[in-house]
Amino acid sequence: MKDLAHLNKYLYKYKYRLILGTVFIIISNLFGIVPAVVVRHSFDLIQSSFQIYNGFEGFVLQKGTYDLFASSILIFGVVILISAILKGIFMFFMRQTIIVMSRLIEYDLKNEIYQHYQTLSLSFYRRNNTGDLMNRISEDVSRVRMYVGPAIMYGINLFTMFLIVIPFMLSINVELTLYSLLPLPFLSFSIYYVNNIINKRSEEIQESLSDLSTFVQEAFSGIRVIKAFVREKDYNAKFSVASNDYKKKSLRLAFVQSLFFPLIMSLIGLSVILTVYVGSVGILQGELSTGNIAEFIIYVNMLTWPVTALGWITSIIQRAAASQKRVNEFLHTNNDIVSERNIEKEISGELVFEKVGFTYPDAGIEALRDISFEVKAGESIAIIGTTGSGKSTIANLICRMYDPTNGVVKIDGLSIKDFALSTVRGNIGYVPQDVFLFSETIADNIAFGNQNLSDEQIREAANHADLTENIDRFPEGFQTMLGERGITLSGGQKQRVSIARAIVREPKILIMDDCLSAVDTKTENSILNSMKKIMVGRTTIIISHRVSSAQLADKIIVLDDGSIVEQGSHDELMNFDGTYKSLYDKQIHGEELTNPIA
Repeated sequence: MKDLAHLNKYLYKYKYRLILGTVFIIISNLFGIVPAVVVRHSFDLIQSSFQIYNGFEGFVLQKGTYDLFASSILIFGVVILISAILKGIFMFFMRQTIIVMSRLIEYDLKNEIYQHYQTLSLSFYRRNNTGDLMNRISEDVSRVRMYVGPAIMYGINLFTMFLIVIPFMLSINVELTLYSLLPLPFLSFSIYYVNNIINKRSEEIQESLSDLSTFVQEAFSGIRVIKAFVREKDYNAKFSVASNDYKKKSLRLAFVQSLFFPLIMSLIGLSVILTVYVGSVGILQGELSTGNIAEFIIYVNMLTWPVTALGWITSIIQRAAASQKRVNEFLHTNNDIVSERNIEKEISGELVFEKVGFTYPDAGIEALRDISFEVKAGESIAIIGTTGSGKSTIANLICRMYDPTNGVVKIDGLSIKDFALSTVRGNIGYVPQDVFLFSETIADNIAFGNQNLSDEQIREAANHADLTENIDRFPEGFQTMLGERGITLSGGQKQRVSIARAIVREPKILIMDDCLSAVDTKTENSILNSMKKIMVGRTTIIISHRVSSAQLADKIIVLDDGSIVEQGSHDELMNFDGTYKSLYDKQIHGEELTNPIA
């Protein structure tokens, strides 16, 4: 129960529902006992009334005796009916309090997990896959809900039922009580054992189904490649193997489930047989009446489900504890990106790196070594280099997705750690290398950073990104719904939507992380011409492997293997005749003659 202690705050929050639900359970169980007592009196009345009725045979009183007997039985029937209705009503109230409480706790817990996910750093998401994150907020929380709902409800029901029913039974006959209850512990243990097997095999089926779904999803996503390489038969064979594995595990589960109810019914039947046998001996000895046997059979049936549920509850609690432990692992994960002084103020955009080094905590890869440069507010800097040279890492440090291992990053003369995270990121327009678009309209994706934008502002941003002409070709224009991850658009169009999304925020610092890699030369030149206007008055960091983009910047840094090998203006680096000039000659020299940047 140590792991489940995290839920106590929610049980306290909804304590009135829990208390009220407990009261409803007690009242419901009290009304459940009434029919048993009435049935005992009914049987005894029938036995005694039948003897009296036969004793008045041939007399006028015989008819009066029958009428009195019939009316008494009718009254007993009405009492049983009313008790059953009232029991049902309070059972409804019971579920409307405790089960609804469990749904509210499930809602709160999911919100707590999701909000905590939002606070965690990028390194956390690099260490954990998306499927595991989703599983903990869905499957694991659903299992936990079974604890705070059905497990607690049936646990309270079991406890109160025993407190109410057992004293009644003992007051009538101790020996009959012991014999009638004898099979119930075996029933509880059997249910617990069988239920654990069912749960284990169900989890195996879920894993098999997950593998099957992943295989099918991958096959359908890559159907063009499969067809192009004529691999349909191979994938059909692989699917048959995965599907056959799922079938075998499902049949194994069905076999165990087929034993479940026969096991319950046989042990219940044994309890009834013992009750009838021991009760019959008591009747012959004059210690019991036939009404007592009928009453005890009803009591046994009343206790059967709570005792059966005991094994089920135990299994639920074990699974819930395991799931809550997994949830707690993430909830107890602290964000290492925290503000030291939480400063919130307008920033001008001056950016300084002082001897910055960085090693990725999850991979142990040293990405940057002794990086130092300065960009004044409103100036621009280009960072170019080969793949893996550390360009995107610098962007991550500026956005404070990570903190440097060594050195310090400063904004406006203060350590970036002194600013509130919302202040830093709220003043940055970031165009990532790996574009991600949401399954919303094009307009919504452009306005993602600021939902209060007008249509004119959205269109202006699209114009700067050379995107308007493409959007206008769609029948619904800016209101075109994008597919999953923006699949409706081409790679270049997605990059330009990402650029529009960044610049429409009017950020103080604009970071463009290799955002023109998927566009052609003509579109690149058009966007670069627009960028000249966009960059005015804001600090701009252009990260690229293309020298054409770097020419726009006031200063250029050339990275190689995490270190700065060259820095200066375009003209200075061209005169230096080093790495930058070599890249320029390879990429630009031939194109510049035919496609000069305006």
